[in-house]
Amino acid sequence: MFDIFRYTIPLDDWIAYAVDLLVGNFRPQFQAIKMPIQWMLNGINDLLLWLPPEIVLVLFLVGGWRAAGWKVGIFSFISMGFIGLIGLWPETMTTLAMVISAVVVCVLIGVPLGILSSRSDRFASSLRPILDAMQTTPAFVYLVPVVMLFSIGTVAGVIATIIFSMPPIIRLTNLGIRQVHPELIEATYSFGATRSQVLWKVQIPLALTTIMAGLNQTIMLSLSMVVIASLIGAGGLGVPVFEGLNSLQVGLAGIGGLGIVLMAMVLDRITQALGQTKYDE
Repeated sequence: MFDIFRYTIPLDDWIAYAVDLLVGNFRPQFQAIKMPIQWMLNGINDLLLWLPPEIVLVLFLVGGWRAAGWKVGIFSFISMGFIGLIGLWPETMTTLAMVISAVVVCVLIGVPLGILSSRSDRFASSLRPILDAMQTTPAFVYLVPVVMLFSIGTVAGVIATIIFSMPPIIRLTNLGIRQVHPELIEATYSFGATRSQVLWKVQIPLALTTIMAGLNQTIMLSLSMVVIASLIGAGGLGVPVFEGLNSLQVGLAGIGGLGIVLMAMVLDRITQALGQTKYDE
């Protein structure tokens, strides 16, 4: 009987060859890409660990109160304080530094790409399959090429996090700008506004709620990568989860998971409220 799958495409060999080619010829370039992320990550991490925990807790209290009201402020204060009381304060600050670094890079790259997508259907169509692949590829698959190109460590974990968490902010920036009513844009042009004035004074402000929703999703996806990134040597709250899993210490894994959940809830409440505040304004 004829077997249509007698011959197979050696795609795995081709992928391995391509990665080896990149590692052999462009490793210095990839290390150069890594440097600014490493500087930013180390700076934020050192600052957060240098600040007394009381100051950081007050910042969360005031930030939550200003963004979402006193209930969220008190919740943020208690949640972060509880994480410190269970002995995970340094890991929490490292995780926070990783999330901030990843989100900053995602915003710097993602928002311009979202704006370009909103202005060109062709560009949006060409970008869509790349974003689909970034979102649907299992996170573990990122780790192998990331380690080969950037070596192990927290910076490599941040780079994997950036790849995994960038699509929502691109998609929602594109969506938010496209949803601005065309009559508003035509009215602005009729008053003599330039294209950049329409973008920054009409489209971006009206799309800000949707963009903030994309930022919220980017933060949540970044936190979801914390445990996975610990597999390649990234620090933070993923470490106790990973060590607890390896040694079957349920308590250690449990407090690590609880710390991630509490941090996710705090950041989610604050960023959601920021988006709603911008909408109300």
